[in-house]
Amino acid sequence: MNNVFYIGATGLVAQQTAVDTTANNIANLNTPAFKRGAVDFSALLASSSRLPSRPGAGGADGAGVSASMRPVFSPGTLRQTDDAWDVAIRGNGFIELDAGQGDSVLWRGGRLRVGDDGYLRASNGVSLKAAISVPRDAERLEITPDGQVLAVIPNQAAPLEIGRVELVQPADPRALQALGDGTYRLADDGMAVIRARPGEDNTGTLAQRFSEASNVALADELAGLMLYQRAYAASAKLVQVGDELMAIANGLKR
Repeated sequence: MNNVFYIGATGLVAQQTAVDTTANNIANLNTPAFKRGAVDFSALLASSSRLPSRPGAGGADGAGVSASMRPVFSPGTLRQTDDAWDVAIRGNGFIELDAGQGDSVLWRGGRLRVGDDGYLRASNGVSLKAAISVPRDAERLEITPDGQVLAVIPNQAAPLEIGRVELVQPADPRALQALGDGTYRLADDGMAVIRARPGEDNTGTLAQRFSEASNVALADELAGLMLYQRAYAASAKLVQVGDELMAIANGLKR
């Protein structure tokens, strides 16, 4: 009888995880470069030491379900903004940021800005790993698809090359941990990554004056939400039925 409550409870927790993930996806529908979360469900197997097996089952019983969230890194649509400070990645790569103390953060692109120290930074204030210093008299920056950063300076005929942005591609993007603002951290410091110039090793190219939209499809999220809510109600009903059966069994003892 305890199996009923355990299976129902794990179902409630799993479906709540799915609903929370869907709600977060919908909330970030218009967040630039946001990557939607997907929920993976897996069956739990209860050992005989934790839950009693049914007579004749011959071992462990199925005992509920678990859910885990993972980001989906399919690219979003690139939208032209005509703003020189906007940069997107046309492909699967990431721009590497320097979080300090030797830590690296991966960024899917967005709005650039110049910090008080003159270095090029992401919109969240973290400087680029490439450590690109922008001249104080620069009128604007030009970023080529292959990562070359050029500063347009008054009274100079040709733009000045001030650095180059490389792209990073993790060996297993599913292991990245989302930090917000379109940034991610490597879950394992020893994870293999590919560092290459944009356009090489399938990392993609840079697109200045573009912004990447989120990869959230509202229709899919709403359809999934209805499915999760129905499954949640079914799990709650299972707990209720188990409670009623337990009440009947207790009544028979009297």
